[in-house]
Amino acid sequence: MTAIARPAPSAVVELLKPITWFPPMWAFGCGVVSAGVPLAGRWPLIAAGAVLAGPLVCATSQAVNDWYDRHVDAINEPERPIPSGRIPGQWGFYIGLIWTGLSLLVASQLGVFVFAAACVGLALAWAYSAPPFRLKTNGWWGNTAVAACYEGLPWLTGAAVMTGAAPSARVFIVAALYSLGAHGIMTLNDFKSIEGDKRSGIASLPVQLGAERAGRVACWVMALPQVVVIALLVSWGYPIHAAVVAIVLLVQLRLMMRLLESPKERAPWYNGTGVTLYVLGMLVTAFALGSSPAGAA
Repeated sequence: MTAIARPAPSAVVELLKPITWFPPMWAFGCGVVSAGVPLAGRWPLIAAGAVLAGPLVCATSQAVNDWYDRHVDAINEPERPIPSGRIPGQWGFYIGLIWTGLSLLVASQLGVFVFAAACVGLALAWAYSAPPFRLKTNGWWGNTAVAACYEGLPWLTGAAVMTGAAPSARVFIVAALYSLGAHGIMTLNDFKSIEGDKRSGIASLPVQLGAERAGRVACWVMALPQVVVIALLVSWGYPIHAAVVAIVLLVQLRLMMRLLESPKERAPWYNGTGVTLYVLGMLVTAFALGSSPAGAA
């Protein structure tokens, strides 16, 4: 009797890509801070929510994406777990299903809103990669889905975990704005695969618009939501926080000028500099909201 081939744990971990878990876990942390609720006594909930955001929902999206990209990866990146055979047979698909189930199980223990947010995030994760939707084939839709899953939904989840209810209107607005800005960050990530995207029929924004125009669009999309956040913070009575976010944005604008000199080559550099400032601004904004009880109305 032939033994059924199973993937090694190390291959499964590689498939789930732990390095990608940081952005949604950071956004979840911002949501926790923005809720304006004391952390004491809530650490188990916070830990469960962080696991949901990164090692579960985000990891699910990575497994699903690699499964549906396995044929292209066999040509461009044959060393990846699925095309290399280290994730044999249908195991890539099975892992996506198992992690989806685990995500829903954990989310169901964290409240109705968190469960609903997890359902939306998982639906977007599958729609991003799987037919018939395969949102990733168009940069406008695909980047919107990823930005929502990496920034907006985890932020809302963090706030909901702390309050046990739907987040406040202010938290919703800020999470949506930073999620919109993250669309530009996703565009920068597409510069590294322009040639491969062209060959495989993926219409990323750098493919659709060309490198220079896509770079300008990414910068505008990243900057304008932050301008709105600054104005909102001032109107809500947080001038010091608004000033800090403004300074952070001004430094980003200076870095953007250098990025636009050669967007294709400098996109990785900007991801390590400007994007770091972007997420720091998120945290400053979260502290502003969190300085009022339950994130204010």
